[in-house]
Amino acid sequence: MRKFTEPTFRRALLHPRYWSVLILMGVMYLLSWLPYFIQFRLGQGVGRLAMKVMSSRHETIKQNIALCFPDLSIKEQQRLIAQNIDNTGLALFETAMAWFWPDIRVERHVKVEGLEHVDQLQQQGKGILLIAVHSMNLELGARAFGLKRPGVGVYRPNNNPCFDYFQFKGRIRSNKYMLDRKNVKGMLKGLKEGEILWYAPDQDYGQGRNSTFAPLFAVKDACTTTGTSLLVDASGAVPLPFAMIRNNDSGQYTLKIFPPLIEFPHKAPQVAAAYINKAVEHSIMAAPSQYMWLHRRFKTRPEGEKSLYH
Repeated sequence: MRKFTEPTFRRALLHPRYWSVLILMGVMYLLSWLPYFIQFRLGQGVGRLAMKVMSSRHETIKQNIALCFPDLSIKEQQRLIAQNIDNTGLALFETAMAWFWPDIRVERHVKVEGLEHVDQLQQQGKGILLIAVHSMNLELGARAFGLKRPGVGVYRPNNNPCFDYFQFKGRIRSNKYMLDRKNVKGMLKGLKEGEILWYAPDQDYGQGRNSTFAPLFAVKDACTTTGTSLLVDASGAVPLPFAMIRNNDSGQYTLKIFPPLIEFPHKAPQVAAAYINKAVEHSIMAAPSQYMWLHRRFKTRPEGEKSLYH
């Protein structure tokens, strides 16, 4: 089922052109061993510094929150923006935790709720399409889920072979195997065999034959993938949403697995896109400040409409 070559560490990756990646990975590894409360404070500082340097990303966060939550007061929006900026810096540390922490440390920091939904579906022999959202701690959430019920990761090889090696090794730690995101046949085969497949339909992947426009929060037309319908209708799998939530006071995480989406509209991609976006909203609202609002979620507009971003 693998249609890409599994990355391996080669002497060529020691070339000076990859030193920046090697240094980054070394720093991430060392940071991952710091006490959690130190990582938390450092992460907040990194986020605030990064947003000063990357002002365009700061503006994207502000615009996304204004578009999605127009009923919030300016003060409430500013509070959410500030919290999200802190969480943006924490993403680096949470990725380091996901890739380098030993299993016992992950399990000590993460509580899992709703595993009974997974077990019930597996007892019925159903494949599970695990509906994820791009929260800042998505890597850690995937690692924690895989420690309890390992499944199949969907993988986009990185253009930098050195980074690709570390990314792959970090993600394969709690997955049975990885599939290239373009390997739809492999995804369907796994789902038909009763596997758990990690899938994130929450971002704007551009307009094409596998996309449509559907409401998301207060935005009427959000470009949404119809890949969810393709996978569910062709495999008979059941969509199962989850969310990873950090408790800033305790330094603990809760992985919440929500009830399966048994009312998924089959053979109706347009209706299903709106249905899935409602599930995405529910997962995001479990911890809205921890979502990846720096992504230009609404960059693709219906023909003739101007950009929602400046």
